[in-house]
Amino acid sequence: MPSSAGSTGAGGSGNSPTTDVVTTEQFGTQHTGDGTFYTFADGTGSCMYDKTSDFHIAALNAADWEGSAWCGACVDVTGPTGSVVRVRIVDECPDCAKGQLDFHPDAFAVLAPKEQGRVAISWTFVACDVAEPVRYKYKDGSNPFWTAVQVRSSRYPIAKFEASKDGATWNELGRQDYNYFLTGSGFGAGSTQVRITAQNGKVLQDTLPEVQASAEVVGHAQFD
Repeated sequence: MPSSAGSTGAGGSGNSPTTDVVTTEQFGTQHTGDGTFYTFADGTGSCMYDKTSDFHIAALNAADWEGSAWCGACVDVTGPTGSVVRVRIVDECPDCAKGQLDFHPDAFAVLAPKEQGRVAISWTFVACDVAEPVRYKYKDGSNPFWTAVQVRSSRYPIAKFEASKDGATWNELGRQDYNYFLTGSGFGAGSTQVRITAQNGKVLQDTLPEVQASAEVVGHAQFD
């Protein structure tokens, strides 16, 4: 996992413990800290996303990480000369100080020359520029008796994930620090209704097909 330019790292582990996320973070609150970059940034990491060709990405410092609560969130970052870049959080930076973001080199270069290595930045969480519906990813190893699901392509990071078989009784899945929501007893056979709540309180509801390991499912809508 990244810390600064030239650091090395690894992605999240499927054996990580459950983390209860309680946050009062509001979109628009300004953060300040250092901006750095790491040369191996490719979209993968602690958020367990796939590699990407969009290099406007960054790793979030451990103090602000909150058990993967901000995975997928978008951030507007202002550099020392006033240049602004929008990046998506895809990883954790465990050695970074509070307020610090560790960028892909191309994103850092929008803010300052790469030879500077470390610069002062300010940043805020913002809605991502996403028009297509959210996506749901079943984790590898998922089955009807042990089910982990990740939400992808969301305008906002996800605060809560609930599941129901009858549409009346809803069970909340535990958020893992590797950015999946897990039920140790599984979804069971057949389709499952799910309800996701964004960090700003907006709610979407979908129906997922029977669990299939590593399958990705397109939802019906996107957050407003």
